[in-house]
Amino acid sequence: MDDKKVILEVKDLSITFGSGKKTFTAVKNVNFNVFEGETFAIVGESGSGKTTIGRAIVRINPLSSGEIIYDDKKISGKLSKEMDQWVIKNIQMVFQDPAASLNERATIDYIISEGLYNFKLYKNEEDRKAKVDQALSDVGLLPEHKSRYPHEFSGGQRQRVGIARAMIMEPKLLIADEPISALDVSIRAQVLNLLKKFQKERNLTVVFVAHDLSVVRFISDRIAVIHKGRIVELAETEELFNNSLHPYTKSLLSAVPLPDPEIEKSKELIVYDESVHDYSVDKPSFHEIKPGHFIWANQAELEKYRLELK
Repeated sequence: MDDKKVILEVKDLSITFGSGKKTFTAVKNVNFNVFEGETFAIVGESGSGKTTIGRAIVRINPLSSGEIIYDDKKISGKLSKEMDQWVIKNIQMVFQDPAASLNERATIDYIISEGLYNFKLYKNEEDRKAKVDQALSDVGLLPEHKSRYPHEFSGGQRQRVGIARAMIMEPKLLIADEPISALDVSIRAQVLNLLKKFQKERNLTVVFVAHDLSVVRFISDRIAVIHKGRIVELAETEELFNNSLHPYTKSLLSAVPLPDPEIEKSKELIVYDESVHDYSVDKPSFHEIKPGHFIWANQAELEKYRLELK
């Protein structure tokens, strides 16, 4: 990945909710880069802060500290109207719940066209209709679906509408926030293949937020594992699966179901106990333990992890 262009930089990102004494820090000092054309996954359990990061990139969640840089331009904090529109045009998001993220009172035609209307991305009404028809076709839906409403579709079809709404803007970066978690297992592969198709055809960069490591292994180039708002391990996909180091990553991997029922029945689940870390004196930080493989650890843990890799 060294020869690839860094399209997104997240630097020292922290996000706190609430005010006064009632505050909660959802994301703590997070750092990572995303390369152009790759799928970068952020994986963690519910409440770990992964969705909060995705929403911060598209400027829904404000930052408490740190900065986000997209295509060498700072996109966090206060922006001019022109810059804000540039960010919206280039970075789109597919949300987790396809029912809640679509306007139930609007037709599919209007939902998909909304970005075209707002940014005047069509020459005339005929051009707009052609673009909507093409967007629907790209996600496996039919032009006659335009006149329908979201409640008339299945969950998988609604998620396809959400993807079409995002992709009609021709973004360079797509934030996919658990786009398949609300779908039936039989539909999940279709949506994942759809995202991979767009990535290949349009050199799309994807930040894929998920809690299921078996899913991200299929779609991702690199994976960041997040726990309680902090990235604890980051590596290329196969490196992470073959040489996971942090005990939290190992616990997530042990929870991935196996297709063989006998092996699944006899496997040992690893329960992560964060109390084993003593950071009172030897403070942890983010280290590159081998090229492209990063770990959150103190010096004592770092030495132990290095021995594991030998």
